[in-house]
Amino acid sequence: MTESQKTFAFFPEAAFGPALNSVGIAQAVTARGHRAVFLSDPGFVEVYQGYGFEALPVNLSEPMPPEQMARFWADFINGHIPNFRKAPIDQLDNYVKDCWAAIVDSAKWAEKELPARLAEIDPDVICVDNVVLFPAIKRSGKPWVRIISCSENEIEDEAIPPHLSGLPVADKAGHAAFRARFNEVIRPIHDDFNAFLESCGEAPYPPGQFFETSPHLNLLLYPEPVTYQRQVPLDSERFQYLEGCVRKEEPYALPRFTANPDGPLLYVSFGSLGAGDTELIARLIDFVDQSRYRALVNVGDYKDSYKAVPPNVVIESWFPQPSVIPQVDLVIHHGGNNTFTECLYFGKPAIVMPFVWDGHDNAMRVEETGHGLRSDRYDWSDADLTAKIETCLADPAMRARLAATSAHMQAQRGTEKAASLLERLARGKWP
Repeated sequence: MTESQKTFAFFPEAAFGPALNSVGIAQAVTARGHRAVFLSDPGFVEVYQGYGFEALPVNLSEPMPPEQMARFWADFINGHIPNFRKAPIDQLDNYVKDCWAAIVDSAKWAEKELPARLAEIDPDVICVDNVVLFPAIKRSGKPWVRIISCSENEIEDEAIPPHLSGLPVADKAGHAAFRARFNEVIRPIHDDFNAFLESCGEAPYPPGQFFETSPHLNLLLYPEPVTYQRQVPLDSERFQYLEGCVRKEEPYALPRFTANPDGPLLYVSFGSLGAGDTELIARLIDFVDQSRYRALVNVGDYKDSYKAVPPNVVIESWFPQPSVIPQVDLVIHHGGNNTFTECLYFGKPAIVMPFVWDGHDNAMRVEETGHGLRSDRYDWSDADLTAKIETCLADPAMRARLAATSAHMQAQRGTEKAASLLERLARGKWP
């Protein structure tokens, strides 16, 4: 390694959203001649290696066979499918509580191996995209960067809706009720996490908080046109908006449809984890079958669940989204931050059917800012969904807003901006 080459360690959580956002930044870092190494849940090592990166495993749970490890979060999500029908506040004492318990456990497990892995890599900068503190990162003595790939309200502010709530900005009473219920439900898990922090020599966090912002640099993926008006503005030096972080994928050639060949093209995806909701996806496929539309449908690992696919629908286990979304007319998705920002980046309207986590916030934000519409995940009729699709396809104000947002985001070159900031930090020139 030359003296000018720096090493950047990326440690995203074990989910495709954060993982692929970090891949985009790592691609830009390596294009500048630096080394990018991923610290990874064992089930995601091959994901990073598939993009040509070094990846070292760090157990975030009790060690298990690789195939079982790769299925951990999918099985976790599938076990909560009945809870997807509930309002966000009613998911707190089931899905959200169980999720935070698993996340805290992952921090404890990481502490067993992470210090040695960091010593082995000896990075110049550590980039972590997670919602929980890993004490070894702070103790490493290296500058560290927090990447916020979820909704911007992951960083709290009294003037904006609480994270995971899916509430509109104006519902202040709802904000207070959600925060109170969240802290009540999460308190035992939070107390346990604080005991863990103290055992690592870290100060405990205030109620409801599991992570802190970096004293060095924080990178947010939310684009400016959909950001919230905060009561306490974020410091413009320490908090940098990337305006999306779209990775490079191989080109995608659209398949030939034998029905509705000229109909509006939809892309339907609920992410790798949401693909387990096969009943909903089958319903959407039936809807498209009876419509004037065509659709590409991401079905994840459940392709065998769909026996009779209509001629105006193509299903695949995976699509290279950044190469697909520019070619479609509308996206129906779950509100995951990757798909959320990619639709905005390419100027495509979205109908968001959220089920958990920040999907609720992103669905509300799409509608509040006029970049698409939100829909209940299950309580809709064919006529309802058709009306929403036709509105998104035809609304001139929405189309103009999307075009302006897309132009703004693409001009910012988010991955290159991130690489430049990280490089400056590694060279001791930031902030």
